[in-house]
Amino acid sequence: MNKILIANRGEIARRIMATCRRLGVETVAVFSDVDRHARFVFEAGEAVPLGGAAAADSYLRIDAILDAAARTGADAIHPGYGFLAESADFADACRDAGLVFIGPSSQTISAMGSKIESKRLMREAGVPVVASVEIDELSDEMVAVSASADLGWPLLVKASAGGGGKGMRLVDGADELPAALAAARRESGASFGDDTVYLEAFVPSARHVEVQIVGDQHGHVIHLYERECSIQRRYQKIIEESPSPGITDDGRAALLAAAVTAGEAVGYEGAGTVEFLVAPDGSFSFLEMNTRLQVEHPVTEMVTGLDLVQMQIDVARGLHLPSQSDIPASSGHAIEARLYAEDPVNDYLPATGTLHQFRIPGDGVRVDASVYDGVEIGIHYDPMLAKVIARGRSRAEAAQRLADALGGARIHGVQTNRALLVRILRHPEFLKGEIDTTFLERHSAATLGAPLTDETAAGIHALAAALADQAARRESATVLAASPSGWRNNPSQFQQVTFTRSDWSVDIGYRFGYRFDRSEVVAKIGEELVDLGRVEASPDHVDMTVDGVHRRYEVSRAGGRHFVDSPLGSTDFVEVGRFPSAGEEVVAGSLVAPMPGVVRQVEVAVGDSVEAGDLLLVLEAMKMEHNVVAPASGTLTELRAAVGEQVEAGRVLAVIDGS
Repeated sequence: MNKILIANRGEIARRIMATCRRLGVETVAVFSDVDRHARFVFEAGEAVPLGGAAAADSYLRIDAILDAAARTGADAIHPGYGFLAESADFADACRDAGLVFIGPSSQTISAMGSKIESKRLMREAGVPVVASVEIDELSDEMVAVSASADLGWPLLVKASAGGGGKGMRLVDGADELPAALAAARRESGASFGDDTVYLEAFVPSARHVEVQIVGDQHGHVIHLYERECSIQRRYQKIIEESPSPGITDDGRAALLAAAVTAGEAVGYEGAGTVEFLVAPDGSFSFLEMNTRLQVEHPVTEMVTGLDLVQMQIDVARGLHLPSQSDIPASSGHAIEARLYAEDPVNDYLPATGTLHQFRIPGDGVRVDASVYDGVEIGIHYDPMLAKVIARGRSRAEAAQRLADALGGARIHGVQTNRALLVRILRHPEFLKGEIDTTFLERHSAATLGAPLTDETAAGIHALAAALADQAARRESATVLAASPSGWRNNPSQFQQVTFTRSDWSVDIGYRFGYRFDRSEVVAKIGEELVDLGRVEASPDHVDMTVDGVHRRYEVSRAGGRHFVDSPLGSTDFVEVGRFPSAGEEVVAGSLVAPMPGVVRQVEVAVGDSVEAGDLLLVLEAMKMEHNVVAPASGTLTELRAAVGEQVEAGRVLAVIDGS
């Protein structure tokens, strides 16, 4: 195996390339039109364009990927995770083409890729399984009767071929089931090419714990300990850690043994993950097996010192795995946070835009990312920007290190879940290990996801932004550049500027002293005068003493926004213009797109009568769906969107006349 084509993109492509470089293995990247300037493309030895933008037109094209392998002389393919990583057809196609597929057999992928079939096999192997109901061709009414009798309410609708929260819905009663089934089928079909769904019992207050296993071609399966994955939003993990803080030593031993049994039952080869639900009493049940590398694999690498990608390559080469007793003991504690371009305060809506700055500091912190300054975050792929992983001697140390790194990061230009992650990592319940899959239902995302800087800190940051702006104007001035902005030889009015952020706005006033000395500043935040010491301002930073404390405030501007970073945290603002700007007129009753996306479904027509809560349209962005519902009863008088149309955030989609 001398040259590996990586049939994936982004940070996982870069991660695989890093191991290949260390092993002296050449790499080939494939890329869509959207990714033509991406970092992973230029880090590969060779790269082949796939064309297209959406996954179906690029990274899901088996024929194009095999052609790329033939063109470059690759002798193996690594699928990464997502896209074709769990496609039995892809595994077979690779092997039929004479390529090494770095993953399990197509038979194993098929068996475990179907959540329905995997549960049957695990029952036969003696592994406890979560109760479920297959749907087949039953009517929705028959499904509801069967579900009520066998599972009770609430229950989960889940995609048989799914993962990562795609194609999953929580249903509280029979009346919600038809819509949930339709949405899950649609989302599953779009994400995995298979719209088969089933029903599963909902286990309240459960933990989600998974075990990393690796199997070789000689029938040997080992475990690399467990990972706790209970902190989830929309059934998708956002914080993972190892070891799990919520299981006993005896429970851990039983869980690890069950995972190895599961791997042996299917003759598993390569790196995979066996996932379990752990009930409050410590009992556990098999959920599913992921026949690929996981997003959270760095957590295991950081507590074992092992390279999971190298282990995958070794297995594909036919090498023997070490015995379980030779695997290093888990050491310390590691926690991973998934940094997403999304707005937790606004129902986790995906966010797009230009990422102007991306810096995550911190000793002992690993950042797996493919984004960079100036990259455009679009609607076509998963919204994850980076995985940030910290290791510590203890769980508390790892959590603090990770929270500090995220809190001190510079992430300018795109809304992210950074504040949510930091507050979770610092939350008393999290630090006590009191977590389960409902953590983010018990604790409001609107509170946890609010900006990290409070109004006091944000006001100081706004003042720094105003002073940096005036320094920039003086630097570019063609006349009287040496005089302070707005200077008068007698005391005069304050110069005024207003800044807004998502939850708040503030008025800033400032004026300079009598001498041509820009360090003499009188300022107010809102109506309060500031106890301000000497000020040194430049276009990109402000050094000033506020209330007796001196700090440096780094200031940047891009895309019409102002970004300020200091020891107080990070704040981004929009400056309110002095004159109103003309914009699109939004008439009463208008429903606007909450995010950029593609219209996947239209349920109404002009002239229809609708009731509050009725589904009007379905938008899709970053592989997630968002329902646009009627806010009030009335008549649909305008419909400005069609299926397949791409719309921008704020675009009027429909108008309802409630009179």
